[in-house]
Amino acid sequence: MKNKSVPSVETQNEAAQIAKATQKPGQTKEQTKLIAQGIEKGIALYKKQQKEKSRQADKAKKRAQKQKQIEQAIDSNATTQQDIDPQQASQRSRFLPWALLAISWVGFIAYLLINKA
Repeated sequence: MKNKSVPSVETQNEAAQIAKATQKPGQTKEQTKLIAQGIEKGIALYKKQQKEKSRQADKAKKRAQKQKQIEQAIDSNATTQQDIDPQQASQRSRFLPWALLAISWVGFIAYLLINKA
């Protein structure tokens, strides 16, 4: 079962105007009416195609927005991980001077013990 939709009055009027404008001498009203119906079908088909294009464009836009949100989430996670790494580096840098001090004292004591012997 096909769902036949009746064209709007505006579309019917527009089709009738176009058919009358292109009417040739000796053309009957019936022929003009058939031409108007063909124009109506053409307009309906055009509108249907435009709706489909619009729908596809909306879908593509939504996909692009979703992809952008995913990329932003990934970037924010990467930024969070980068924020953690400098903190770890600063903790290491606090440990480094104390480790060097301890090594120098151990070396100094070892030097004194070797020279006394």
